[in-house]
Amino acid sequence: ISVSNFPVSWSLPPSGRCPGCGLPMNTVVLFVPQQEAWIVERMGRFHRILEPGLNFLIPLLDRVRYVQSLKEIVIDVPEQSAVSLDNVTLQIDGVLYLRILDPFKASYGVEDPEYAVTQLAQTTMRSELGKLTLDKVFRERESLNSNIVHSINQASDDWGIRCLRYEIKDIHVPPRVKESMQMQVEAERRKRATVLESEGTRESAINVAEGRKQAQILASEGEKAEQINKAAGEAQAVLAKAEAKAKAIRLLSEALAEQNGNAAASLSVAEQYVSAFSNLAKESNTILLPSNTGDISGMVSQAMTIYGSLAKTSPRTPAGVEETSEDLLSPSGSPPEQRTQ
Repeated sequence: ISVSNFPVSWSLPPSGRCPGCGLPMNTVVLFVPQQEAWIVERMGRFHRILEPGLNFLIPLLDRVRYVQSLKEIVIDVPEQSAVSLDNVTLQIDGVLYLRILDPFKASYGVEDPEYAVTQLAQTTMRSELGKLTLDKVFRERESLNSNIVHSINQASDDWGIRCLRYEIKDIHVPPRVKESMQMQVEAERRKRATVLESEGTRESAINVAEGRKQAQILASEGEKAEQINKAAGEAQAVLAKAEAKAKAIRLLSEALAEQNGNAAASLSVAEQYVSAFSNLAKESNTILLPSNTGDISGMVSQAMTIYGSLAKTSPRTPAGVEETSEDLLSPSGSPPEQRTQ
């Protein structure tokens, strides 16, 4: 008993025949390899399909007519020309992946499955390319492949063949079109560069303006804070001066209430009088002087008289004291006179 190892039928001539000694011989006992289907005819008519493993045939009556491979098969689709939607001639080739699902239909449904599928792939590819422009052909290759597979499967169902996928290998464009595409790409790149440069300039100007705005805001806020601090400082200074003056007045009042307070007040008035006369005519030529300028004791007595009058009337009139014309007169009874030096 001999065992035949027949090769895959896609490399055979049409109808799976191998002239000479290619087909397995009927030796009653046959061993079919895995992932192969042998079509057996009895007296010239289809009888059955031998499954992988041990099989028995009747000599002279049974004959192995076709050998089909159930593995995934790869077929190179020859290069062909196609015209796109924008009238550009392209040279395209591809690779087709398929598998036989029904060995009976693959053997009796079509004379040469490989040739039929190849021609169907080429015609379908030309038809699909005619629906797309050149730019979309490069961008939508995946969609183009799926459309070709779908169209092939619709026609190959009667052949027992299932197209798994189709891949475009190379797309060749005419030299002039290629040069135009390169020029278009360069122009697009220059355009993008110009747009990016303009956007950079705009962003820079916006950033500079925003920086100036923030600087002005911060400067105004700083000036505002400075003015607030200055006003608060001045208010505190005025309050401190007022408190110091009130304290000084309180201390002066306490000092005057003590023994010999009038004598101390007279001494202070005399010192201020002398100091005032030392600054005469330093700031202006017009000076208002009393008639008895040299009488220091008289001036001191007049000042003390005014102080005594205010001290006596202050308990009775806390809101203020009205001064009489006699109190404001000089000790000699004459009003002050204006002199020009």
